[in-house]
Amino acid sequence: MRIVVCVKFVPDIQSDRQLGPDGHVVRDGGDGTLNELDENAVEAALTLVEEHGGEVVVLTVGPDDAVDAVRKGLQMGADEAVHVVDDAAAGSDALGTAAVLAAAVRHLSAAAPVDLVLTGMAGLDGLTSLLPTALAEELDLPALPLAATLTVDPSAGTVTVTRELDHASEVLSAQLPALVSVTDQTNEPRYPNFKGIMAARKKPVTTLSLADLGVDPATVGTAGARTQVLEAAPRPPREDRVLLTDTGDAGARLAAWLVDRRLV
Repeated sequence: MRIVVCVKFVPDIQSDRQLGPDGHVVRDGGDGTLNELDENAVEAALTLVEEHGGEVVVLTVGPDDAVDAVRKGLQMGADEAVHVVDDAAAGSDALGTAAVLAAAVRHLSAAAPVDLVLTGMAGLDGLTSLLPTALAEELDLPALPLAATLTVDPSAGTVTVTRELDHASEVLSAQLPALVSVTDQTNEPRYPNFKGIMAARKKPVTTLSLADLGVDPATVGTAGARTQVLEAAPRPPREDRVLLTDTGDAGARLAAWLVDRRLV
């Protein structure tokens, strides 16, 4: 089984994040990291390969330092990594990014078939959750988004997921190849150990450009973006805070405040 995991390099969520004058997330204000929710996708892929055999390829699109995201995937145990880096891809929206990732997946499929594409449920920088289904559309694959559990039956060539909805659980199945996005309920990602970190140094990281993938630069990046941030402003400070000094009855006073406002 060959699994491609799409990951994203995002600003550290503990840093002060903001949008620049061009409406894009400022990505040079601090250290970046592998998107935390994508770690669940990497873990799901590694678990499936440990159970059924095969290989895991981590794939990202981004600037030079985005290679750190796929290196983290290699440290967790992925077999190889692909980094699509091209100035013309800068400023891509979710649809443009999906088009580049789809071209990269097709490029990988030419060497050996890809059975499953995994993603996290969202990127913590934008939180749109648009990319998984957009990527499935670009690849013409069945999409099983927001999976809380994930199993594969290689003999039947199927993947089955469980989705936890507000008032019900939903089970979806599809023939492979397929695309699945996983939630943070799916698993607990492993932490890279020293052996994995050292082994990752010897694993290949392939760098590709848009030309390598046959992608027209005019269709992606800022030039091809179909969405645009028209205006952004810092979130105003809250002015409706109520501070209670505990003199032994703070719990009762807080409960009364909630009851008065019909919040309980």
